[in-house]
Amino acid sequence: MRTTTRRTLTVLTCLTLGATLTACGDTMGGGDPNTVDYWLWDANQQPAYQECADRFEEQNPDLTIRIEQRGWDDYWNSLALGFVAESAPDVFTNHLNKYPEYVTRDLLLPLDEYVERDEMPLDIYEEGLADLWVGENGRRYGLPKDWDAVGIFYNRAMLAEAGVDEAELSELTWNPEDGGSYEELIARLTVDVNGVRGDEPGFDKDRVATYGLWLEMTDGFAHGQTQYSMYAYANGWQATDTNPWGTEFNFDDPRFQDTIAWWQGLIEKGYMPSLAASRGVQSSDQLAAGRAAMATNGSWMTGTFFSYDGLDVGLAPTPVGPTGERATMFNGLADSVYKGTDNPEAAWRWVKYLASPECQRIVGEHHVVFPAITEAWEVAREEFAADGIDVTPFTRHVEEGTTELFPITDHASEVAAIMQPALESVMSGQASVDSFTRVNEQVNRLFE
Repeated sequence: MRTTTRRTLTVLTCLTLGATLTACGDTMGGGDPNTVDYWLWDANQQPAYQECADRFEEQNPDLTIRIEQRGWDDYWNSLALGFVAESAPDVFTNHLNKYPEYVTRDLLLPLDEYVERDEMPLDIYEEGLADLWVGENGRRYGLPKDWDAVGIFYNRAMLAEAGVDEAELSELTWNPEDGGSYEELIARLTVDVNGVRGDEPGFDKDRVATYGLWLEMTDGFAHGQTQYSMYAYANGWQATDTNPWGTEFNFDDPRFQDTIAWWQGLIEKGYMPSLAASRGVQSSDQLAAGRAAMATNGSWMTGTFFSYDGLDVGLAPTPVGPTGERATMFNGLADSVYKGTDNPEAAWRWVKYLASPECQRIVGEHHVVFPAITEAWEVAREEFAADGIDVTPFTRHVEEGTTELFPITDHASEVAAIMQPALESVMSGQASVDSFTRVNEQVNRLFE
């Protein structure tokens, strides 16, 4: 397995010395047509996919699967460098927010001919997941691997200390005016250094010991997948004019701006930490340390939240909003093939296996994420239940149809580059929410 450092330094050296892309590719490429390089970013999922690789190699003795795992930021940076040097992995885990730009740059191998030739069934996946990976040009660039949703992780002991019945969390309501029963709960769970709660007289918002809700800064902060999207969608907002392949964002919508105003207000009231205090800090660590009573996060983090010794964690659904329904951003990953692969047939065979019931059942048994095939994610649910974890707060969104797609558009990185600092300015109190109207104009000019 090649190390991240060696690969990255090789690319940078090639670029710095002005070497040709072909030469850089020759230096870094695997060169073995019988080896398929496969990248993923989630270390927690690597054991499951290694088991899939072992099973695949038993059935395909002519091929070897070489798996590399890289952390989120390093993953995308290394992948970009690999594209530049024409030495990207043969197959890699792809994201809905990334693949439109890869399609535009002609970096992905269309899979339509392979799917048709091998009569690959596409109706075995959770409804809609396979369609997400059909580009605006009508061609398919990935096969579904999993899906995710957002829920509320909470410290059960802290709820008990606050006199809150856990059953109440399944009935929470929210609105952008006063936050509804959801904000009442957040306030109740917030405690200052003197032991005064956020809903009690004398609460000191500037000296908070435990926040009712933690704010986690992540790469996806611009789209607010685990931060604000569930509130905005439950308020009737839509991110784009159409999804997928929208060409106009709606950050000027009052329903979006009102949502962010309420969210930022939690910081002002002392119920949620400031942007500076939460930057680079993982919410699960804060729950375990007693610095937070609740945190919104994705289903892929379930194993992490429930892994801390001495921390009794519960899981609740997102609150019901003004629409009368809950909401969650719905993201489905896929495996894609790099167009420059030396062996597209071998890469396809691996992608086909990754998307098969056999491999996805293995992933379900490891129960880190929910596989894309319905019967496989039901296996994951059963395995979670065997560990005493009820994942209904996630799965109910799929069963009740309260999911909203992660925005699938071109110019995704440019949109994020504009929205990230804009959101940070608002959340730090340096700008008001009406600044998003001007920002929205800037974003939409990208599509002109």
